[in-house]
Amino acid sequence: MMSQSLTSCQSSRGGFCFDNSHRNAALESGFSELGYKAPTSRKTGTTIAGMVYKDGVVLGADTRATDDMVVADKNCSKIHYIAPKIYCCGAGVAADAEITTQIMASNVELHALNTGRPPLVAMVTRQLKQMLFRYQGHIGSSLIVGGVDVAGAHLYSVYPHGSYDKLPYLAMGSGAAAAVSVLEDRYKPDMELQEAKQLVRDAIAAGIFSDLGSGSNVDLCVINQAKVDHLRGYDKPATKGQRKGEYRFKPGTTVVQSESVTVFPLDLLAESVHTMDTE
Repeated sequence: MMSQSLTSCQSSRGGFCFDNSHRNAALESGFSELGYKAPTSRKTGTTIAGMVYKDGVVLGADTRATDDMVVADKNCSKIHYIAPKIYCCGAGVAADAEITTQIMASNVELHALNTGRPPLVAMVTRQLKQMLFRYQGHIGSSLIVGGVDVAGAHLYSVYPHGSYDKLPYLAMGSGAAAAVSVLEDRYKPDMELQEAKQLVRDAIAAGIFSDLGSGSNVDLCVINQAKVDHLRGYDKPATKGQRKGEYRFKPGTTVVQSESVTVFPLDLLAESVHTMDTE
């Protein structure tokens, strides 16, 4: 039954193509027939944000990578290179975001070599959303694409199922609710560079302090027509505090209210001696 479903998906049809969704349904039915359970999605944590300022784009991200309730990496880089003036922030499954941006960087480089023109941010976003839509959400990557091209500064958000938005400021990830509240409160068109960097830093810090899956440092990436500044470890809002005193107490500080000793009788039932082989 499963092989018949997979064969029927191979025929080419016009319009939208949902071959992968049919394939996944067939595989899941095959798993249930064999007594196996299909893999489930994993909940991850991240805060990424971006905004368009006067001369370009500022991208920001935290640096905590989690595996369930364990902090796997305290200094994970979530701002990925796509092209000389185009970068991408990734939230969701770290491996999916990493390989997706690497594939896109390779495809964009080939496109630029074939056309002889620098890549456009809209072209990168289109390729990303088509790739994610093809996999129907099974690539767990939420992306913010920002950059500067011949048409100016652009900022896009691309969701795991292929939908996208173009906005002057964005926040994604599990800490997005806290981050976007800061952006909505303080964003203004045509902001200066230092003010824009501080705003994105504060938005990421809000996600760090409000979301358990976000933490450690704040990374920024400033993109304009002149240059790109990838600022690793721009700020460390959640540094470990210093111990300010001694917390050792003298014996007798705590009053003993009562004391009782219970003796448990023990019987030796057997005893054996094993020599260690040292040769």
